[in-house]
Amino acid sequence: QVQLVESGGGLVQAGGSLRLSCVASERTLSTYVMGWFRQAPGKEREFLASISWNGGDTAYYAGSVKDRFTISSDNAKKTIYLSMNNLKPDDTAAYYCATGRYRGRLYSSRENEYDYWGQGTQVTVSS
Repeated sequence: QVQLVESGGGLVQAGGSLRLSCVASERTLSTYVMGWFRQAPGKEREFLASISWNGGDTAYYAGSVKDRFTISSDNAKKTIYLSMNNLKPDDTAAYYCATGRYRGRLYSSRENEYDYWGQGTQVTVSS
């Protein structure tokens, strides 16, 4: 069973920055694509960014965060990161790391292509 453990959430003022981490229990074809999502209260889960272990710097972002968020990976540590800058109150949400098996692409924005999910880490941005 693949396990994902997120960390790095917290309370930050608007304009501040946070870096989330997600450690995967394995780095295999079963966890080829890694992604970050978030869900605010009363809203649907939203895709943020995706990367793969073998894709180098190739990443894909949601348009709403492309200029402020950066996804990266450290293969040796089996860890991906989400660096978030210029945070806004609307960024307040539970942030989830997810992983899916290899499907021929280096990234994915589709929830149904992710097989395992972390427990989430809360990010709260105060105004």
